[in-house]
Amino acid sequence: MRTHEVVLQRIERDLSDGKLVVGGRLPAERALAEELGVGRSSVREAIRVLEAMGIVRTAVGSGPDSGAIVAADPAASIGVALRLHMATHTLPIRDVVQTRILLESWAVQEAAERASELDLQGLDALLDAMDDETLTPEAFHRLDADLHVAMAALAGNVLVEAMMVSLRESISGYVMQAVPQLDDWNEVAQNLRCEHRAIVNALRRGHGTKASTLVREHIEGFYGLIR
Repeated sequence: MRTHEVVLQRIERDLSDGKLVVGGRLPAERALAEELGVGRSSVREAIRVLEAMGIVRTAVGSGPDSGAIVAADPAASIGVALRLHMATHTLPIRDVVQTRILLESWAVQEAAERASELDLQGLDALLDAMDDETLTPEAFHRLDADLHVAMAALAGNVLVEAMMVSLRESISGYVMQAVPQLDDWNEVAQNLRCEHRAIVNALRRGHGTKASTLVREHIEGFYGLIR
């Protein structure tokens, strides 16, 4: 085990045991180094790893927000990993599409069961924004990705929402690479607008099975255009 992994193992144990909680502060570098018998450079390396993973945030200074604070942002670490793996082309686009379908079709069906409790104003605002025919494809698909994340969030599952947030840039990436391949972007955009509104209307009415089917057809249909 490398030296900084000793530090990571100790912090993981403290988190599991409840000795460290969200909002709590990690022990000072010097204290951790002395307690574990490692160099301060190893402690700093471990903290950098934790920060990249979204487990802590760090700030310099001597105030109440200084040092390393447990933050727990799962979307941050998942997002970094996904972006890096997408950049290496080790994740096939088809696998990303299938993952989206699994997450989103389940999420809208789950959300529709609580249709009367849902606040759909955010979705409606995104739909209205996408109706602007002067939007560039890039601007349109940023809104598109926001819409899909917002729909998934309605299920109330924190992990599913974090995964969708993390997938957002991967989705935008493969979509924007595909846009130049499309024969008529304006027609495609209009079809996407109609499909989005149909999904939201099914959610509004509490038709979970229909919303799930529409999401699947929507994602697979666009992928079919660019495959």
